[in-house]
Amino acid sequence: MIELPVHDRTGQVVGNITIDEADFGGQVRRQLLRQAILMYEAARRVGTASTKTRGQVAYSHRKPWRQKGTGRARAGFRGSPLWRGGGVVFGPRPRDYRFKMPKKAVWRATASAFLSKFQDGEVVVVDELKAEEPKTREMAATLKNLGIERTCLVAIEQHDVNLWKSARNIPGVSMKAVAEVNAYDVLRHRHLLITRAALEALVGTMRRRFAKREVAAAQGESER
Repeated sequence: MIELPVHDRTGQVVGNITIDEADFGGQVRRQLLRQAILMYEAARRVGTASTKTRGQVAYSHRKPWRQKGTGRARAGFRGSPLWRGGGVVFGPRPRDYRFKMPKKAVWRATASAFLSKFQDGEVVVVDELKAEEPKTREMAATLKNLGIERTCLVAIEQHDVNLWKSARNIPGVSMKAVAEVNAYDVLRHRHLLITRAALEALVGTMRRRFAKREVAAAQGESER
């Protein structure tokens, strides 16, 4: 069990919340996390790197000099890969680097990412976050009061336009609804700031998913 203090926007502790590690899989699956991060980073690659082969470079195919008698090495044409400015052998071509993982593996990696943040003490729980109007100064003050000085992912229960506009101009700060957060979002930020309502919704979702998994596993063993 992991006990986390709950703060208000001024940084004062107003309560506690307990997280059961079993609700997030019980252990951090590092190899699965690595595969998930590679998947998300591969999807971000543009894949436009391109080179020309010896048949695509803009050089004449005329032989530079005669084959024998010059004292120089034999040469066929100026577009040879051996010459500067010539074609490239096995160079990169435009391609799509994306690949997919099973859905169960993706959400299991997300659970491991959250659990690693809980275990490392890099999660800050706030009682609530509200904004009547977009105010970047107020959001920055809240982060300072909570002791967050480096990159931070703010996870809220539902989309809030005013909150999003308040955080979008702060360097290193991102904001998402907790249902849309993935493993890459969690690990690429140093801190995770999550509201109490969002954390309770996250725990409920993970608990239901792992419960279904255990029921399916039990049914499979009974059929055997």
